[in-house]
Amino acid sequence: MTSTTDKMPVRILLLPGWLGSGAGHWQLRWQSLHGDTLVEQADWHTPRRGDWIARLEDVILTRPGPVALVGHSLGCHLAAAWAVSSGHSHRVVCALLVAPPDLSRPDLPPALLPWQRPLPERKLPFDATVVASANDPYCTADAAQHLATRWGANVLHLGALGHLNADSGLGDWPQGRALLQGALQRSRHNVVPSPD
Repeated sequence: MTSTTDKMPVRILLLPGWLGSGAGHWQLRWQSLHGDTLVEQADWHTPRRGDWIARLEDVILTRPGPVALVGHSLGCHLAAAWAVSSGHSHRVVCALLVAPPDLSRPDLPPALLPWQRPLPERKLPFDATVVASANDPYCTADAAQHLATRWGANVLHLGALGHLNADSGLGDWPQGRALLQGALQRSRHNVVPSPD
């Protein structure tokens, strides 16, 4: 039996990482091409975890209906941290977590050190896929697999594409969009139509 929420369109929330998504990043292209919502943070340089979580919560609560989270880099950890602390994680139908950094690295930039504080070891309460690159300078393949296991997520290892950002030359990244569409189809939801 299909519920009312199964028929509601899904709002796509783009979660950039530390310093935001710069010019040419596929997240900004998706925002422009597909009308996805980019979750803006008040401070991209000093990413306070509590502030970022509160901002994501605010964006999710601005409208009823289901959402899909598409995180890049630190945005992946934001999705996981929010899921642990929010009472609204049931609103998320799926998540695409692209190039999560390894926050246990000894060479972590000082701005990211607060994100090392441990969170409860809990699987994400929604379907998730971690997308990793073979030569990501911020996360080894083993570390990406560990994160996926911790989050109860599937993992997809791509070729040598760096940090899967603008420098990777992904353009509009149709492969990533297809991964998102597949996740939405598995969850039996439809994407919000692009604005005309």
